[in-house]
Amino acid sequence: MIKSFWFCLGILLCLSLVNACSSGKQATAIVGTEPINPATDNLQYNSTPLQPDSVILKRQAQVEQVLLQKKPILLLPGEISEKQIFAQHIAIRSSNFTQYIFNQDNKPYLNEIFGVYPARQSDLPDGMRNIGNLFRVEMYNFGLNMATVAVVDVNTSQIIWVNHYPNMQPDIPPHLIELALHIATQSPQVEQALGFKPTPEAALMANTKTALNRSRCERSLHLCVAPTFVKENKALWAIIDLTDLKFVGARWTNVGDSQAITERRYQNANMMECYCLKDSLLQQNNWKMNFTLTSSDGLRISNVQYKNRLILQSAKLVDFHVNYSNSDGFGYSDAIGCPMFSQAAVVAITPPEVKAIEEKGVMIGFALEQNFFSEGWPAPCNYNYLQRYEFYTDGRFRVSVGSLGRGCGNDGTYRPVIRIAFAPNFNNFYEWGNNNWQQWTTEQWQLQNIQTKYTTEGYQYKIAASNQTGFYMVANTGQFNDNGRGDAAFTYVSKHHSDKDEGDSDLVTIGPCCNTDYRQGPEKFIEPQPELIENSPLVLWYVPQLKNDDTPGKEYCWAQSYVENGVVKVKTFPCMSGPMFVPFKP
Repeated sequence: MIKSFWFCLGILLCLSLVNACSSGKQATAIVGTEPINPATDNLQYNSTPLQPDSVILKRQAQVEQVLLQKKPILLLPGEISEKQIFAQHIAIRSSNFTQYIFNQDNKPYLNEIFGVYPARQSDLPDGMRNIGNLFRVEMYNFGLNMATVAVVDVNTSQIIWVNHYPNMQPDIPPHLIELALHIATQSPQVEQALGFKPTPEAALMANTKTALNRSRCERSLHLCVAPTFVKENKALWAIIDLTDLKFVGARWTNVGDSQAITERRYQNANMMECYCLKDSLLQQNNWKMNFTLTSSDGLRISNVQYKNRLILQSAKLVDFHVNYSNSDGFGYSDAIGCPMFSQAAVVAITPPEVKAIEEKGVMIGFALEQNFFSEGWPAPCNYNYLQRYEFYTDGRFRVSVGSLGRGCGNDGTYRPVIRIAFAPNFNNFYEWGNNNWQQWTTEQWQLQNIQTKYTTEGYQYKIAASNQTGFYMVANTGQFNDNGRGDAAFTYVSKHHSDKDEGDSDLVTIGPCCNTDYRQGPEKFIEPQPELIENSPLVLWYVPQLKNDDTPGKEYCWAQSYVENGVVKVKTFPCMSGPMFVPFKP
C-alpha cells in the first residue's frame, strides 16, 4: 500500500520532508476567413469578417498611438501596484530589454507588456533571494513573435537579467483575453455554428495559446487563442487572431458524454505562500533536493543530490502541447503552474504530495507528486495533469508526467516538454547502436520508434562523467506498471550555457501546440548551428507523444464521469510517460 503524506504550514512529515510550508471523429470545420485546403480539409468558408466595433476600434486606436511614440510599447493596463508600475518602467529604460522594438529600417514593431509579477525563486540565479524587491517583467513583440523577459530590482532600479525568446509568447494578459472573448462572442460565424449567441462566461480555455496549422496564425506567427464553447457532446473552437484582431476560423471536436461536476474552490493564497514564493527542502533515503511550484513550468526540482553527490541541477515540465487532429493541426499549448500571478489554465490546486514506493511490502523509494487541474475537470475542455518524480534507495530516479484526461476532444495527442539539466560533470552523451555505445559530439535530436535499438536491459542512452560514472536512460516502452503504453518520444540534447538562460528560469511557451514532427520547442536551443557538446554541461529535453482514446475497453488519456447512487464519480484512464535513469560505475 502506498502511503500519502500531506504537508503544509511548517508541519514536518514522517518522510523527512523539512522546511516545507503548506495548488471521435472530428466533425467538419465550419468557417474560416482564409482558406486552408478545402480539398483535403472539407471546409466551408465565409469571407465576411466581423466589422470593427467600439471595442476593436479602441484597441486599434491604442496601437496607432503607441506606434508614434519614442518607444512603441503598450504598458500593462488596469489597477497594478506602484512597484509593478515602477518595474515595467525600469525594464523599458533598459537598452537590452528594448533592443528589438524597431526593425533595421527603424520602423516600429508593436510591443506590449503582458505581465509584471513578483519574481519567484525559480526566476532567480542560484543563491539569490527575493526580499520583495524583485519583479519579473514580460513583454511580447507582435512583429517578431518574440517574448522578452526581465527580472528587475525596484529598490536599486537595476536589471538583474534579460532574455529574448524568438517565436515564443508569454502568458496572455486579462485584457487581451477579454478582447478575444469579445471577438468570439460577437462573430456571426460562431453564433451560426452554435445556434445561439454565446456569452463570454460560457467560454473555456480563453487564455490558452493555440495554433491552427497552415492558417494565417501559423504562417505569420501571430498570437492566437481559442475560446471554446461546449454544446452537448461537442466543443466549438473559435480561433481568434489577436495580432490582426480577427476571427480566423472554427473547428468542432467530439468530447464525449459527461456529467456535470460542481465547481471547485481552493485556497490559492495558501498555495502561493507555501509552495510558489520559495523553495522547500526534501530529504529522504540518501536523497536531498529543493522543490518549488513555478508560474508556468510546473513543479521544479533543483540541486538534486544522492549521497551528497550532485545529480541534477534542475528538472521541470515546461509545456503541455495538445494537438487535436493530425490533419488540421489545431490545439493548445498549456502552461501549468501556480494558481496566482499566472495565466496558466491548468494550475496546482492541492499541495505537493510525497508517497512511499513499496515492493512486496518493503519501501524501496519515494515519489514527489503534483496534480494540476482545470477548475471544471472532468467536464469537457478541462484538464488534469500529473507530475511525478521517483527516487529509489539504490540511486535510480525517474522523471514522469501524465494526463488523467479528458481534454477537449477524443482525438488528442499530448506532448509534454520535459527539461532535465544534469550536474555539470555529467558531460558526455551516448546512444546505443550497432551493439556499442556511440557518442553524440554535437547537439541533436532523435525520435524513439520501432527501429530504435536498446541494450538487453532496455537502455537507450547514457550520460557519463569523465570518471566513467553516470546514468543509463531506460526508455519507456510501457514496462513501468503505471498505465503507460510507451512514449514514442523525441529526445534532444543541448549544451548548458552558464552565460545565458535557455530555460533555467521559468520559460514562456517554447513551441507550437500542434507540430507532429521534431519541432516541439527544444530545437530552438539547437538550431540553426548545433554546437559541440563533448565534455560540456548538458540539458536533456524529453517530449513523449501520448494519443488519447475513448473507445470502451481501450480508454487512454481519458476520464469519464458517471452517476452512482445519485453521486457523480470520476473514473480516470491515465497515460503516464517518462524515462528511468539507472546509475552505473566503471
